[in-house]
Amino acid sequence: MIKHGEEFKQEAVRIAMTSGLSRERVASDLGVGKSTLNKWVSHYRPSDLVAAPQADLARKNERLRLENRVLREEREIVKRRLSSSRAKGREVRFRA
Repeated sequence: MIKHGEEFKQEAVRIAMTSGLSRERVASDLGVGKSTLNKWVSHYRPSDLVAAPQADLARKNERLRLENRVLREEREIVKRRLSSSRAKGREVRFRA
């Protein structure tokens, strides 16, 4: 009896859930029994397999929201400064 690792099992479940092939075909292609594949599918729910990428997306989304807020605030400061300078007839130069 062959002992398959967790990574193999998770990949088998991902293929079974996303390939569009029958589980019987996927099991046959992978060299495992259909009932074994069905057990793996029950054990490794699709939500378990996509949890890590979802968490990465959530962190990236939060980082981008923060960056967006900071950039908007900076833009507003520059707009107020330009508006104030124009009203006083002065020119503002930015140094890089």
